[in-house]
Amino acid sequence: MKLSFHGLFLVALLGSFSVQAQTKIAPKGRVQPKPRMGMGNPGAAVKDGLTLKAGRVVLTELGVTNPLTADKKLVNGTTISTTGLVTSPSGTTVQMLEGDMVSLSGRVTSHISIVEADSLLKIKQFDLKYPGKRKKMEEARLEKEKAKMKRDEEKLKAIKEKEKERAKRK
Repeated sequence: MKLSFHGLFLVALLGSFSVQAQTKIAPKGRVQPKPRMGMGNPGAAVKDGLTLKAGRVVLTELGVTNPLTADKKLVNGTTISTTGLVTSPSGTTVQMLEGDMVSLSGRVTSHISIVEADSLLKIKQFDLKYPGKRKKMEEARLEKEKAKMKRDEEKLKAIKEKEKERAKRK
């Protein structure tokens, strides 16, 4: 009996002590900011490479995007300046335009071709999600167009008939 009473007393005594975690004190002075993830839509996948956005060249590596602070030399020898001037190993220079991208292997892609590829991808995804719907939509558009042409022809006939009647009255 004494043993169990002492055991209960010991458990109650140990349980009453609270455990506290040690907290780490924040360092004084300047703290390095976290790199910004993709500057476009949140959650959108960002390709690695250099892009001209808002007049500045930004470098994306491993999904982390930061402004380019110094000239960058790529694997194939292509050099990109902070102003967006791309110099190939042969000496040819091209000025990047807004939205243009240079892959880390040195391939330059214009904003227009990126948009075209994106729209083609969206069409493929739509076709997979709604098979045959684009064809039906196109057929409906053609039917509406034919109906409009027919209405326009009827209006034109009515106008010509009115003109003939007016000509007969004179």
